[in-house]
Amino acid sequence: MVFITGASGGIGKALAFRFARAGYAVAICGRKPEPLMETAEALRATGARVFAMPADVGVQADCEQFIHSGLKELGRMDVLINNAGMSMRALFRDLDVRVIEQLMQVNFMGTVYCTRFAMDALLASKGSIVGISSIAGYRGLPARTGYSASKFAMNGFLEALRTELLHSGVHVLTASPGFTASNIRNTALSADGSAQGESPLDEGKIMSAEAVADAIFQAVVQRKRELVLTSQGKMTVFLNKWLPGFMDKMVFNHFAKEPDSPLKKG
Repeated sequence: MVFITGASGGIGKALAFRFARAGYAVAICGRKPEPLMETAEALRATGARVFAMPADVGVQADCEQFIHSGLKELGRMDVLINNAGMSMRALFRDLDVRVIEQLMQVNFMGTVYCTRFAMDALLASKGSIVGISSIAGYRGLPARTGYSASKFAMNGFLEALRTELLHSGVHVLTASPGFTASNIRNTALSADGSAQGESPLDEGKIMSAEAVADAIFQAVVQRKRELVLTSQGKMTVFLNKWLPGFMDKMVFNHFAKEPDSPLKKG
């Protein structure tokens, strides 16, 4: 049985279908009931056993209810995928700090809440804990201070937890997609906390959510420690480790070329 947060669309939805094809029963949650239930019905149409519940992972009580209700319905948990997340795009000097608080609550604390409530079940099954992180969890990205901070926090949390669980049989995977075709950039927060409304990237030229889901599924099966996707992502992580000053300039120049980039202001 696999539990997936943020599964109404994008990578979360693709993961639900990928695990269902492999024979897993699927528990999914998301903040918006209508697309969540549409996903659940589409999964059931494939013959999958599905539990779906609207939940905001930034709310501790929602996480507790999702995990406990899903376990009651499905009986056990073999994989927990902490996928739910939000992004942002604005210069820090222009930013309402509540935007960073919101990102930390959803991206980081949502992972903490769900993992804590799932811990006993995962210890019993010797299952897998997965965090859908980002290249931004290895290399801070300009105009994405809150997003980068939340993913660095997730990476540190999962690394510490992996070490704690070293002799428990529980597997911990940090999966970091590169740029992926999903709606996370369309719903990214701007300086005042409102939704950005459009993606600054050409979604047709980046990795599909289905390709990302397949890579993550294989990493879970192989019980890998880390997964960094796309050649650009792997190169960014590698060069940032050895040439951080050079990467400051390269990353700035890359993001300054985005349409309507806030970096062009200063």
